[in-house]
Amino acid sequence: MAKASKSNLSEKAGVSQPETTSMNAAKKIKASRRKQVEASTYISKILDGSIPFLSKAITLIESTNAKHQQKANTILEACLPHANKSVRIGITGVPGVGKSTFIEAFGKYLTAQGKKVAVLAVDPSSSVNSGSILGDKTRMEQLVTDENAFIRPSPSGTSLGGVAQKTRESIILCEAAGFDTIIIETVGVGQSETAVHSMVDFFLLLKLSGAGDELQGIKRGIIEMADAIVINKADGDNVKNAKIAKVEFNRALHLYPPKENGWTPKTMIASALNNKGIEEIHTMISDYIKDAKESGFFESKRTKQNKNWLFSTIEEALKQQFYKNPNVVIELEKEIKKLENGTSTPFNSAKKLLKNTIYS
Repeated sequence: MAKASKSNLSEKAGVSQPETTSMNAAKKIKASRRKQVEASTYISKILDGSIPFLSKAITLIESTNAKHQQKANTILEACLPHANKSVRIGITGVPGVGKSTFIEAFGKYLTAQGKKVAVLAVDPSSSVNSGSILGDKTRMEQLVTDENAFIRPSPSGTSLGGVAQKTRESIILCEAAGFDTIIIETVGVGQSETAVHSMVDFFLLLKLSGAGDELQGIKRGIIEMADAIVINKADGDNVKNAKIAKVEFNRALHLYPPKENGWTPKTMIASALNNKGIEEIHTMISDYIKDAKESGFFESKRTKQNKNWLFSTIEEALKQQFYKNPNVVIELEKEIKKLENGTSTPFNSAKKLLKNTIYS
């Protein structure tokens, strides 16, 4: 009887990797991960315009790790003398108004003029799981590949109105890296407009026409903050509606007194999709900045913003210190139980916690 043939699928012994080699490789990988880049390296690289190190430094700024914060502060202090040489533009509007499309068209126009543009786009964070889509780089497909542009989406977290709490520090780093135009995009909800207005030189409000948005725009707070209103998506059948909306907003703007520097907010129409109106908007902003610098208003506004920055930093530091206090952690749980049992009110509980912390 013939012997059974050996299967062709039988496994052959391979060459085993020396144990010492794989172990050494693993150790080197771990060592490289543990290796900390010195703050001085970050500083020199940022001043040389290194995008990777700029991104890493902003990540340090956004980190809540104490060591990261310490290093970030060192980097910021060194970069500060090289900052404050840009034009800061805030752009806001309700979701769906076309902020990303407009910023991409505007940014591409600026880079074509030889400008270096940094976009700090604040993405909405989920109130449920604190997750964030961070999709601005996806939406701005052309601008993200421009070598003279830098797009940094940041999760809004729990900060006011969706404005990332570290946006001001990020502005400093971008300016030190050589970006002469900083665009800050807000979520466009809540009080984000107020926060962004306190850190920019020019505040642009994007609106829609034909969607009831005209009436939404005629709100005292928004009108008073806006340096210009742009009716976006003025294309196709919507051109006529955009022109009507422009007239309505102009009428509303004249109801309010001129701004501190005498500037009367302008209303313009644009189609970011078709690159219409972009050049005119840039000319308007340039004229505003030129007049503001010549009158001294530009510098005085920056000084006032720095004071606001000081106060907001103090408030944030006090808030963090309060919640990290061990006594507060214990007493807070007690007060929450009282609230649940109905034996205390939020006001009395807060007053008690603050009194014990401040005067202890």
